[in-house]
Amino acid sequence: MNLTKKLMNFGIGMVILVIIWQVVIWLGGYQEALLPSPLSVGKAIIDLIIEGIIFVHLQVSLGRFAAGYLMAVFPAILLGMFLGRSPRVWQVIDPIVQVLRPVAPVAWSPFIVLWFGIGNMPAIAIIFIAAFFPVLLSTVAGVKKINPSYLKIAENLEIRNWELMYKFIFPAAFPAVVSGLRLALGTAWIFLVAGEMIGAQSGLGFLIVDSRNTLNLDYVLAGIIFIGVCGFLLDRMISVLERWVGKYYGMMA
Repeated sequence: MNLTKKLMNFGIGMVILVIIWQVVIWLGGYQEALLPSPLSVGKAIIDLIIEGIIFVHLQVSLGRFAAGYLMAVFPAILLGMFLGRSPRVWQVIDPIVQVLRPVAPVAWSPFIVLWFGIGNMPAIAIIFIAAFFPVLLSTVAGVKKINPSYLKIAENLEIRNWELMYKFIFPAAFPAVVSGLRLALGTAWIFLVAGEMIGAQSGLGFLIVDSRNTLNLDYVLAGIIFIGVCGFLLDRMISVLERWVGKYYGMMA
């Protein structure tokens, strides 16, 4: 599907969403104070762009997200590749991961605030927790599913240690790694906003909370729309990374 068709489908989807939104307002008889109309929110979006407010908060949120996400995924991939190749060690680590993984990152926020104070670090720590486990588990699963014949070929070629990881293990497990990266991205983006709603003084989450406190619900919905669009664009970036790595290892044309 070419870019034009993708943009057309995206535009059609957004138009349908706006129509449903307006119909809900008409059928429910909601006042602007309860559910702002698409027109009001559109004006709020334009105001945020013209005044530059959205770019300030967006820059802060993306910076926090990049820091926490990258700090999580690189060690998670490396550790996952090691644990996937070490079944006996994984049998010990797995129960620990399964106990910690279901705990929502924001549940750690009282300790995170005590340890890191206020500012950027609490949000970065929450993103780290949110992104680490999905990537780790997906990488371990991907490594464990590698066809043993590939490893036998590597053994015959006397490829071992880091060369084995780089040339065989990582490419073979990469589809599972990408699934983990995509899942982690969505989860981390959600908890970034949640973290900024708790203790931050800037960012998209703070913009929403601040707008709610001043009863500017059109700005609240505008912030929500920016969050959704940014999440969509970040997911597209993962697709671009997937294609680039696939071409690098000769897994796709």
